[in-house]
Amino acid sequence: MKTSNTQKFGLGLFVTIVTIIFVFALYLIGDKQNIFGNTFRISAVFNNVNGLILGNNVRYSGINIGTVKNIVMINDSTICVDMVIEDKMLKHMKKNAVAAIGSDGLVGSMVINIVPGKEISEALKPSDTIQSYNKTSTTDMLETLNTTNDNAAKLTSDLLKITAGIKEGKGTIGMLIEDAEMASEVKQTIVNLKTASASASSTVYELKKIITAINYDESMAAVLLSDTVSANKMKSIIDNMEKSSSGIDSVINNLNKVVLEVKNGKGTLNYMVNDTILVNNIDETMKNIKEGSARLNENMEALKHNFLFRGYFRKLERQQRKEAEK
Repeated sequence: MKTSNTQKFGLGLFVTIVTIIFVFALYLIGDKQNIFGNTFRISAVFNNVNGLILGNNVRYSGINIGTVKNIVMINDSTICVDMVIEDKMLKHMKKNAVAAIGSDGLVGSMVINIVPGKEISEALKPSDTIQSYNKTSTTDMLETLNTTNDNAAKLTSDLLKITAGIKEGKGTIGMLIEDAEMASEVKQTIVNLKTASASASSTVYELKKIITAINYDESMAAVLLSDTVSANKMKSIIDNMEKSSSGIDSVINNLNKVVLEVKNGKGTLNYMVNDTILVNNIDETMKNIKEGSARLNENMEALKHNFLFRGYFRKLERQQRKEAEK
C-alpha cells in the first residue's frame, strides 16, 4: 500500500511537533535543575533529612534559587547535602545563613529553606558549608504528644482525687470549705494580720521620720550612730561618770558623818567652833605671830646696814645676781 503525500506530510509534522515538545521539555527540566545556567555549590550538614531527595528545591527567603544536587551520609548521625545555587544569588547570601528542611505545603515534597542571618557577616563563597537547623520530626512530635497525653491523664486523675477529698471535708482546704467556724477563725486571723501589718507599717514610718530628722552633719546622735570610735568614747565617759558618782556619794556620806559629829559635839572641829575662849586665843596668837614677823623684818634690815654684817649681805646679793644671770 503506497503512502500518499498527505500522510507523509502529517507524519513529518507530527515528528517535528514531538521533537519541539521534547526539546522544550528538556529545556524546562534543565532550567529547573540549573543545568544550563551559571551556578555554584554550597553544603549543609543535617542529622535527619526527613525524606529529602535529589532535585528538591532550595529556597532563600521563600524564593526558589536552586536544587539539591547530592546527599551523602557521612556517619549514622551526620548527612551532608550539596546544593546547586544560581550564580546571581551569590551576592545576596552571607555566611551566617541557616538552612532547614521543610515541606512544600501539608503533603508536598521536601524543600530546603535558607534563612539569612540577623547579624552582619561576611559574603558567602562557593563551596562553603552553612549552618543548619534540625526541626523536630513528626515521629518525635507524636511521641511528645503521647507523653503529654499520659501526663494529662495522670494529672486529671490526681485532680479528681483531690476534688473528691475536698468534697468529703478532708485536708485543710476541705475543712475550710465544710467547717464554717474554722473559716471564720481563719478570716479573723487574716484581719488581725492586716491590723498588725498596718501597725508595723506605721511604726516603720515613724522610725523613718526620726531617722530622717537626724542632722548627720552636726547632731550628737548621728555621731553615735555612724562613728563607732565616738560611740565607744561616749560609753567610756558614761562609765567614768558612774564611777565618779559613786565616789561623790562616798564623799557626801563622809561629810554627813563629820557634820553629824560636829552637831553632836564630837571632834576637834566642834571644840574649836563651840569654845570661844580657844578661838580668841588663836586670834591673839596669830596677831602676835604677825607682829613678831614684822619686827624680825626690821631687825634684818638693821643687820644689813650694820658694818659687821654688810659684807656678808653684799656677798649674798652678788651670788643671787650671778644665779639670775645664769
